[in-house]
Amino acid sequence: MNRRSFVSTLAAAGAVAASSRRLLAATPGARPTVGVIGCGWLGVVNMENLQIVGGAEVVSLCDPYAVHLKQALETAAKHQSRVPRTFADYRELLAEPPEIVVIGTPDHWHALPAIAAMQAGADVHLEKPIGVDVLEGEALVAAARKYQRVVQVNTQRRSLPMYAEVKAKYLASGRLGTIGHVETFCYLGMGRSGRLDPAPAPADLDYELWTGPAPMQPFKPGMERGRWRRYQAFGNGVVGDMGVHMFDLARHLLDLGWPTSISSTGGIFVETDSDANITDTQHCVFQYPEFAVTWEHRTWGVPPVPGPHWTDQWGVRILGSKGTLTLTSLRYEFTPIEGGRSEAMHLCAPDGDPAHADFSKFQELFQQNLHEHTRDFLAARATRGRPCADIADAHISSSSCVLANLAQELGRPLAYDPATRTIPGDAEATARLARAYRGPWEHPHPDRV
Repeated sequence: MNRRSFVSTLAAAGAVAASSRRLLAATPGARPTVGVIGCGWLGVVNMENLQIVGGAEVVSLCDPYAVHLKQALETAAKHQSRVPRTFADYRELLAEPPEIVVIGTPDHWHALPAIAAMQAGADVHLEKPIGVDVLEGEALVAAARKYQRVVQVNTQRRSLPMYAEVKAKYLASGRLGTIGHVETFCYLGMGRSGRLDPAPAPADLDYELWTGPAPMQPFKPGMERGRWRRYQAFGNGVVGDMGVHMFDLARHLLDLGWPTSISSTGGIFVETDSDANITDTQHCVFQYPEFAVTWEHRTWGVPPVPGPHWTDQWGVRILGSKGTLTLTSLRYEFTPIEGGRSEAMHLCAPDGDPAHADFSKFQELFQQNLHEHTRDFLAARATRGRPCADIADAHISSSSCVLANLAQELGRPLAYDPATRTIPGDAEATARLARAYRGPWEHPHPDRV
Protein backbone atom coordinates (compact mmCIF):
# COMPACT_ATOMS: atom_id res chain seq x y z
CA MET A 1 0.00 0.00 0.00
CA ASN A 2 1.50 3.38 -0.96
CA ARG A 3 1.47 6.47 1.24
CA ARG A 4 -1.46 8.14 -0.50
CA SER A 5 -3.81 5.15 -0.25
CA PHE A 6 -2.69 4.39 3.32
CA VAL A 7 -3.37 7.93 4.50
CA SER A 8 -6.73 7.87 2.72
CA THR A 9 -7.65 4.68 4.56
CA LEU A 10 -6.76 6.25 7.89
CA ALA A 11 -8.73 9.37 7.04
CA ALA A 12 -11.78 7.28 6.20
CA ALA A 13 -11.53 5.48 9.53
CA GLY A 14 -11.32 8.80 11.35
CA ALA A 15 -14.28 10.22 9.46
CA VAL A 16 -16.54 7.41 10.66
CA ALA A 17 -16.05 8.54 14.23
CA ALA A 18 -16.32 12.28 13.58
CA SER A 19 -19.75 12.91 15.10
CA SER A 20 -19.39 16.71 15.07
CA ARG A 21 -17.96 19.05 12.48
CA ARG A 22 -16.92 21.44 15.22
CA LEU A 23 -14.27 20.01 17.50
CA LEU A 24 -14.09 22.80 20.08
CA ALA A 25 -15.71 21.75 23.36
CA ALA A 26 -19.23 23.11 23.58
CA THR A 27 -19.51 23.38 27.36
CA PRO A 28 -17.16 24.08 30.25
CA GLY A 29 -15.87 20.92 31.87
CA ALA A 30 -16.05 18.85 28.70
CA ARG A 31 -13.03 16.73 27.81
CA PRO A 32 -10.56 18.98 25.99
CA THR A 33 -10.11 18.07 22.37
CA VAL A 34 -6.59 17.55 21.09
CA GLY A 35 -4.94 17.48 17.68
CA VAL A 36 -1.36 16.38 17.10
CA ILE A 37 0.84 17.80 14.36
CA GLY A 38 3.94 15.64 14.13
CA CYS A 39 3.23 12.14 15.43
CA GLY A 40 6.76 10.93 16.14
CA TRP A 41 8.02 9.95 19.57
CA LEU A 42 7.46 13.06 21.68
CA GLY A 43 4.38 14.16 19.78
CA VAL A 44 2.67 10.91 20.76
CA VAL A 45 4.12 10.94 24.29
CA ASN A 46 2.67 14.40 24.91
CA MET A 47 -0.62 13.40 23.32
CA GLU A 48 -0.92 10.44 25.66
CA ASN A 49 0.00 12.60 28.65
CA LEU A 50 -2.94 14.86 27.88
CA GLN A 51 -5.19 11.81 27.68
CA ILE A 52 -3.95 10.40 31.00
CA VAL A 53 -3.61 13.60 33.02
CA GLY A 54 -6.32 15.75 31.47
CA GLY A 55 -8.84 13.24 30.19
CA ALA A 56 -8.36 14.74 26.74
CA GLU A 57 -9.96 13.29 23.63
CA VAL A 58 -7.71 13.09 20.59
CA VAL A 59 -9.74 14.10 17.57
CA SER A 60 -7.16 14.66 14.85
CA LEU A 61 -3.66 13.55 13.89
CA CYS A 62 -1.32 14.94 11.25
CA ASP A 63 1.95 13.63 9.85
CA PRO A 64 3.34 13.26 6.30
CA TYR A 65 4.68 9.84 7.36
CA ALA A 66 1.89 7.25 7.42
CA VAL A 67 3.77 4.93 9.79
CA HIS A 68 3.69 7.64 12.46
CA LEU A 69 -0.03 8.11 11.94
CA LYS A 70 -0.66 4.41 12.42
CA GLN A 71 1.38 4.33 15.63
CA ALA A 72 -0.40 7.42 16.97
CA LEU A 73 -3.80 5.87 16.25
CA GLU A 74 -2.80 2.76 18.18
CA THR A 75 -1.68 4.83 21.18
CA ALA A 76 -4.79 7.01 21.19
CA ALA A 77 -6.97 3.88 21.11
CA LYS A 78 -5.59 2.81 24.50
CA HIS A 79 -7.51 5.62 26.16
CA GLN A 80 -10.57 6.32 24.00
CA SER A 81 -13.01 4.66 21.64
CA ARG A 82 -13.21 7.54 19.19
CA VAL A 83 -10.96 7.16 16.14
CA PRO A 84 -9.17 10.44 15.33
CA ARG A 85 -9.26 11.82 11.84
CA THR A 86 -5.91 11.76 10.06
CA PHE A 87 -4.14 14.19 7.75
CA ALA A 88 -0.81 14.64 6.02
CA ASP A 89 -1.11 18.46 5.83
CA TYR A 90 -1.54 20.43 9.07
CA ARG A 91 -3.65 23.07 7.33
CA GLU A 92 -6.37 20.50 6.78
CA LEU A 93 -6.33 19.55 10.46
CA LEU A 94 -6.68 23.19 11.49
CA ALA A 95 -9.70 23.72 9.24
CA GLU A 96 -11.67 22.33 12.20
CA PRO A 97 -9.38 23.20 15.10
CA PRO A 98 -9.29 21.30 18.38
CA GLU A 99 -8.89 23.13 21.68
CA ILE A 100 -5.28 22.00 22.10
CA VAL A 101 -2.69 21.38 19.41
CA VAL A 102 0.46 19.39 20.20
CA ILE A 103 3.40 20.22 17.92
CA GLY A 104 5.84 17.29 17.76
CA THR A 105 7.38 17.90 14.34
CA PRO A 106 11.09 18.22 13.50
CA ASP A 107 12.43 21.65 14.45
CA HIS A 108 12.11 23.23 11.01
CA TRP A 109 8.34 22.66 11.16
CA HIS A 110 7.69 24.15 14.62
CA ALA A 111 6.87 27.78 13.88
CA LEU A 112 4.37 27.72 11.01
CA PRO A 113 1.89 25.14 12.38
CA ALA A 114 2.14 26.55 15.93
CA ILE A 115 1.31 30.06 14.72
CA ALA A 116 -1.50 28.73 12.51
CA ALA A 117 -2.92 26.78 15.47
CA MET A 118 -2.98 29.94 17.59
CA GLN A 119 -4.65 31.86 14.80
CA ALA A 120 -7.27 29.11 14.62
CA GLY A 121 -8.03 29.53 18.34
CA ALA A 122 -6.09 26.61 19.86
CA ASP A 123 -3.74 26.54 22.81
CA VAL A 124 -0.43 24.91 21.98
CA HIS A 125 1.93 22.39 23.54
CA LEU A 126 5.15 22.93 21.58
CA GLU A 127 8.38 20.97 21.48
CA LYS A 128 11.69 22.72 22.02
CA PRO A 129 13.53 24.42 20.45
CA ILE A 130 10.62 26.60 19.44
CA GLY A 131 12.11 27.22 16.00
CA VAL A 132 15.24 27.24 13.91
CA ASP A 133 15.90 30.98 13.88
CA VAL A 134 15.40 34.02 16.09
CA LEU A 135 12.60 35.72 14.17
CA GLU A 136 10.54 32.53 14.21
CA GLY A 137 10.73 32.81 17.99
CA GLU A 138 9.71 36.45 17.94
CA ALA A 139 6.75 35.60 15.70
CA LEU A 140 5.64 32.79 18.02
CA VAL A 141 5.67 35.11 21.04
CA ALA A 142 3.81 37.80 19.10
CA ALA A 143 1.14 35.32 18.00
CA ALA A 144 0.64 33.97 21.52
CA ARG A 145 0.07 37.45 22.88
CA LYS A 146 -2.05 38.70 19.97
CA TYR A 147 -4.43 35.72 20.05
CA GLN A 148 -4.23 35.32 23.85
CA ARG A 149 -3.27 31.67 23.63
CA VAL A 150 -1.62 29.52 26.28
CA VAL A 151 1.61 28.04 24.91
CA GLN A 152 3.58 25.54 26.98
CA VAL A 153 7.00 24.56 25.62
CA ASN A 154 8.39 21.16 26.52
CA THR A 155 11.34 22.42 28.56
CA GLN A 156 9.87 20.13 31.18
CA ARG A 157 12.59 20.43 33.80
CA ARG A 158 10.86 23.60 34.97
CA SER A 159 8.19 21.28 36.36
CA LEU A 160 10.53 18.91 38.22
CA PRO A 161 10.06 19.34 42.01
CA MET A 162 13.72 18.49 42.64
CA TYR A 163 14.79 21.76 41.04
CA ALA A 164 12.34 23.80 43.11
CA GLU A 165 13.95 22.21 46.17
CA VAL A 166 17.43 23.06 44.89
CA LYS A 167 16.47 26.66 44.19
CA ALA A 168 15.10 27.18 47.68
CA LYS A 169 17.72 25.16 49.56
CA TYR A 170 20.93 26.43 47.94
CA LEU A 171 20.24 29.50 45.81
CA ALA A 172 17.53 31.54 47.54
CA SER A 173 19.01 30.68 50.95
CA GLY A 174 22.44 31.96 49.97
CA ARG A 175 24.21 28.71 50.89
CA LEU A 176 25.96 28.66 47.51
CA GLY A 177 27.22 32.19 48.06
CA THR A 178 27.91 34.64 45.26
CA ILE A 179 27.54 32.97 41.88
CA GLY A 180 30.68 33.43 39.81
CA HIS A 181 30.26 30.99 36.92
CA VAL A 182 27.77 28.51 35.46
CA GLU A 183 28.61 25.56 33.22
CA THR A 184 26.18 23.55 31.13
CA PHE A 185 27.40 20.50 29.24
CA CYS A 186 26.65 17.37 27.20
CA TYR A 187 29.11 14.58 26.41
CA LEU A 188 26.76 12.21 24.58
CA GLY A 189 27.37 10.89 21.08
CA MET A 190 23.99 12.11 19.80
CA GLY A 191 24.07 9.66 16.89
CA ARG A 192 26.06 11.94 14.60
CA SER A 193 28.88 9.50 13.75
CA GLY A 194 28.97 7.37 10.59
CA ARG A 195 27.99 8.11 7.03
CA LEU A 196 24.51 7.84 5.54
CA ASP A 197 24.19 7.63 1.77
CA PRO A 198 21.26 9.09 -0.18
CA ALA A 199 18.39 6.69 -0.81
CA PRO A 200 14.82 6.80 -2.10
CA ALA A 201 12.35 8.14 0.46
CA PRO A 202 9.89 5.54 1.82
CA ALA A 203 6.72 5.16 -0.22
CA ASP A 204 4.62 6.04 2.82
CA LEU A 205 6.45 9.36 3.41
CA ASP A 206 5.53 12.57 1.60
CA TYR A 207 9.11 13.86 1.61
CA GLU A 208 8.26 17.09 -0.22
CA LEU A 209 5.77 18.02 2.50
CA TRP A 210 8.07 16.74 5.27
CA THR A 211 10.83 19.07 4.01
CA GLY A 212 8.45 22.03 3.85
CA PRO A 213 10.24 25.38 4.32
CA ALA A 214 13.69 23.79 4.76
CA PRO A 215 16.07 23.56 1.80
CA MET A 216 15.50 20.38 -0.17
CA GLN A 217 18.14 17.77 0.70
CA PRO A 218 18.73 14.27 -0.65
CA PHE A 219 16.77 11.87 1.54
CA LYS A 220 18.89 9.66 3.79
CA PRO A 221 17.73 6.57 5.72
CA GLY A 222 16.16 7.34 9.06
CA MET A 223 15.66 11.07 8.51
CA GLU A 224 11.93 10.60 9.05
CA ARG A 225 12.62 8.90 12.41
CA GLY A 226 15.00 11.35 14.07
CA ARG A 227 18.20 11.30 12.04
CA TRP A 228 17.23 14.71 10.68
CA ARG A 229 18.99 16.08 13.78
CA ARG A 230 22.33 15.31 12.10
CA TYR A 231 21.76 18.09 9.57
CA GLN A 232 21.76 21.84 10.14
CA ALA A 233 19.02 22.30 7.53
CA PHE A 234 16.44 20.92 9.94
CA GLY A 235 17.69 22.04 13.35
CA ASN A 236 20.56 23.65 15.22
CA GLY A 237 22.80 20.77 16.21
CA VAL A 238 23.55 19.60 19.73
CA VAL A 239 23.46 23.08 21.28
CA GLY A 240 20.05 23.70 19.68
CA ASP A 241 18.78 20.38 21.01
CA MET A 242 20.34 19.30 24.30
CA GLY A 243 21.77 22.73 25.05
CA VAL A 244 18.36 24.41 25.10
CA HIS A 245 17.25 22.17 27.97
CA MET A 246 20.23 22.87 30.22
CA PHE A 247 20.62 26.55 29.36
CA ASP A 248 16.92 26.95 30.11
CA LEU A 249 17.35 25.16 33.44
CA ALA A 250 20.22 27.48 34.41
CA ARG A 251 18.13 30.51 33.45
CA HIS A 252 15.16 29.17 35.41
CA LEU A 253 17.15 28.54 38.58
CA LEU A 254 19.00 31.86 38.46
CA ASP A 255 16.19 34.06 37.07
CA LEU A 256 18.18 35.11 34.00
CA GLY A 257 16.85 36.91 30.93
CA TRP A 258 18.63 37.61 27.65
CA PRO A 259 22.43 37.38 27.65
CA THR A 260 24.25 40.64 26.96
CA SER A 261 26.44 38.90 24.40
CA ILE A 262 26.95 35.42 22.96
CA SER A 263 30.08 33.86 21.51
CA SER A 264 31.01 30.36 20.36
CA THR A 265 33.90 28.31 19.04
CA GLY A 266 33.98 24.78 17.70
CA GLY A 267 33.48 22.70 14.60
CA ILE A 268 33.85 19.18 13.24
CA PHE A 269 37.25 18.21 14.59
CA VAL A 270 37.19 14.44 15.16
CA GLU A 271 34.22 12.75 13.47
CA THR A 272 35.25 14.01 10.05
CA ASP A 273 34.15 10.82 8.29
CA SER A 274 30.50 11.53 9.12
CA ASP A 275 28.07 13.07 6.63
CA ALA A 276 26.49 15.00 9.53
CA ASN A 277 27.19 18.73 9.27
CA ILE A 278 26.49 19.68 12.90
CA THR A 279 29.47 20.25 15.19
CA ASP A 280 31.05 17.42 17.14
CA THR A 281 32.76 19.92 19.47
CA GLN A 282 31.50 23.31 20.64
CA HIS A 283 32.03 25.80 23.44
CA CYS A 284 29.59 28.71 23.88
CA VAL A 285 29.62 31.67 26.26
CA PHE A 286 26.38 33.40 27.23
CA GLN A 287 27.57 36.53 29.01
CA TYR A 288 25.55 38.19 31.78
CA PRO A 289 26.55 41.26 33.83
CA GLU A 290 27.45 39.21 36.93
CA PHE A 291 28.87 36.04 35.38
CA ALA A 292 28.95 33.86 32.28
CA VAL A 293 26.94 30.75 31.50
CA THR A 294 28.89 28.38 29.27
CA TRP A 295 27.84 25.42 27.17
CA GLU A 296 30.17 22.65 26.07
CA HIS A 297 29.46 19.54 24.05
CA ARG A 298 31.68 16.82 22.69
CA THR A 299 30.20 13.85 20.85
CA TRP A 300 33.43 11.80 20.84
CA GLY A 301 35.94 10.40 23.32
CA VAL A 302 35.60 9.50 26.99
CA PRO A 303 33.18 11.72 28.96
CA PRO A 304 34.90 13.70 31.74
CA VAL A 305 31.84 13.47 33.98
CA PRO A 306 31.76 10.37 36.20
CA GLY A 307 28.52 8.46 36.71
CA PRO A 308 26.84 5.18 35.82
CA HIS A 309 23.92 6.59 33.80
CA TRP A 310 23.87 8.52 30.55
CA THR A 311 22.10 11.45 32.24
CA ASP A 312 25.26 12.05 34.31
CA GLN A 313 26.91 13.30 31.11
CA TRP A 314 24.32 16.04 30.58
CA GLY A 315 23.74 18.74 33.14
CA VAL A 316 24.44 22.05 34.87
CA ARG A 317 27.17 23.06 37.30
CA ILE A 318 26.75 26.28 39.32
CA LEU A 319 29.90 27.58 40.99
CA GLY A 320 29.51 29.91 43.96
CA SER A 321 31.81 31.48 46.53
CA LYS A 322 30.66 28.93 49.13
CA GLY A 323 30.40 25.77 47.07
CA THR A 324 29.54 24.00 43.84
CA LEU A 325 26.11 22.69 42.84
CA THR A 326 25.94 19.97 40.17
CA LEU A 327 22.60 19.04 38.60
CA THR A 328 21.46 16.41 36.12
CA SER A 329 18.02 15.12 35.20
CA LEU A 330 18.13 12.62 38.08
CA ARG A 331 20.28 14.04 40.85
CA TYR A 332 21.96 16.99 42.51
CA GLU A 333 25.08 17.34 44.62
CA PHE A 334 26.18 20.32 46.69
CA THR A 335 29.85 20.43 47.65
CA PRO A 336 30.75 23.15 50.19
CA ILE A 337 34.13 24.83 49.86
CA GLU A 338 34.92 24.95 53.56
CA GLY A 339 33.83 22.29 56.04
CA GLY A 340 30.86 20.01 55.97
CA ARG A 341 30.13 17.00 53.83
CA SER A 342 28.70 16.99 50.35
CA GLU A 343 24.92 16.81 50.15
CA ALA A 344 23.40 14.72 47.39
CA MET A 345 20.03 13.42 46.27
CA HIS A 346 19.09 10.95 43.52
CA LEU A 347 15.57 10.48 42.19
CA CYS A 348 16.23 6.82 41.36
CA ALA A 349 17.19 6.00 44.96
CA PRO A 350 14.42 5.27 47.52
CA ASP A 351 16.45 7.02 50.23
CA GLY A 352 17.92 9.67 47.92
CA ASP A 353 21.42 8.23 48.24
CA PRO A 354 23.10 8.12 44.78
CA ALA A 355 24.88 4.92 45.83
CA HIS A 356 21.50 3.16 45.98
CA ALA A 357 20.17 4.36 42.61
CA ASP A 358 17.97 1.94 40.68
CA PHE A 359 18.04 3.14 37.08
CA SER A 360 15.18 0.85 36.09
CA LYS A 361 12.97 3.63 37.53
CA PHE A 362 14.19 6.17 34.99
CA GLN A 363 11.33 5.79 32.51
CA GLU A 364 8.74 6.07 35.27
CA LEU A 365 10.40 9.23 36.61
CA PHE A 366 10.61 10.73 33.11
CA GLN A 367 6.90 10.10 32.68
CA GLN A 368 6.10 11.66 36.06
CA ASN A 369 8.01 14.81 35.08
CA LEU A 370 6.06 15.07 31.83
CA HIS A 371 2.80 14.55 33.73
CA GLU A 372 3.66 17.45 36.05
CA HIS A 373 4.47 19.61 33.04
CA THR A 374 1.14 18.69 31.46
CA ARG A 375 -0.70 19.54 34.68
CA ASP A 376 0.94 22.95 34.70
CA PHE A 377 -0.21 23.52 31.11
CA LEU A 378 -3.77 22.50 31.91
CA ALA A 379 -3.81 24.70 35.02
CA ALA A 380 -2.69 27.68 32.92
CA ARG A 381 -5.45 26.94 30.43
CA ALA A 382 -8.02 26.93 33.23
CA THR A 383 -6.97 30.40 34.44
CA ARG A 384 -5.83 31.74 31.04
CA GLY A 385 -2.51 32.48 32.74
CA ARG A 386 1.08 31.78 31.79
CA PRO A 387 2.49 28.26 32.17
CA CYS A 388 5.88 27.66 33.78
CA ALA A 389 7.51 27.15 30.36
CA ASP A 390 5.77 30.02 28.61
CA ILE A 391 6.66 30.76 25.02
CA ALA A 392 8.48 34.00 25.92
CA ASP A 393 10.91 32.24 28.25
CA ALA A 394 11.39 29.40 25.79
CA HIS A 395 12.14 31.96 23.08
CA ILE A 396 15.06 33.33 25.09
CA SER A 397 16.50 29.85 25.73
CA SER A 398 15.98 28.59 22.17
CA SER A 399 17.09 31.72 20.35
CA SER A 400 20.17 32.20 22.52
CA CYS A 401 21.34 28.76 21.39
CA VAL A 402 20.52 29.63 17.79
CA LEU A 403 22.58 32.81 18.19
CA ALA A 404 25.49 30.76 19.57
CA ASN A 405 25.62 28.82 16.31
CA LEU A 406 25.41 32.03 14.32
CA ALA A 407 28.23 33.57 16.38
CA GLN A 408 30.39 30.57 15.58
CA GLU A 409 29.61 30.73 11.87
CA LEU A 410 30.41 34.45 11.72
CA GLY A 411 33.43 34.16 14.01
CA ARG A 412 32.49 37.00 16.37
CA PRO A 413 30.38 37.69 19.48
CA LEU A 414 26.79 38.79 18.96
CA ALA A 415 24.66 41.06 21.16
CA TYR A 416 20.97 40.65 20.32
CA ASP A 417 18.55 43.49 21.11
CA PRO A 418 15.03 42.03 21.55
CA ALA A 419 13.50 45.54 21.58
CA THR A 420 14.60 46.24 18.00
CA ARG A 421 14.96 42.58 16.94
CA THR A 422 18.39 43.38 15.60
CA ILE A 423 22.05 42.88 16.39
CA PRO A 424 23.04 46.57 16.60
CA GLY A 425 25.97 47.56 14.45
CA ASP A 426 26.04 44.21 12.64
CA ALA A 427 23.93 44.26 9.50
CA GLU A 428 25.21 40.88 8.31
CA ALA A 429 24.23 39.14 11.54
CA THR A 430 20.87 40.92 11.66
CA ALA A 431 20.09 39.64 8.16
CA ARG A 432 20.80 36.11 9.43
CA LEU A 433 18.19 36.28 12.22
CA ALA A 434 15.73 34.67 9.80
CA ARG A 435 16.56 31.69 7.61
CA ALA A 436 15.53 31.71 3.99
CA TYR A 437 12.38 29.63 3.45
CA ARG A 438 11.88 27.34 0.50
CA GLY A 439 8.84 28.40 -1.51
CA PRO A 440 5.92 28.48 -1.45
CA TRP A 441 6.27 28.66 2.34
CA GLU A 442 6.71 32.18 3.76
CA HIS A 443 8.70 33.05 6.85
CA PRO A 444 6.50 34.41 9.66
CA HIS A 445 7.12 38.00 10.77
CA PRO A 446 6.30 39.07 14.33
CA ASP A 447 4.48 42.20 13.08
CA ARG A 448 2.32 40.26 10.63
CA VAL A 449 1.18 37.11 12.41
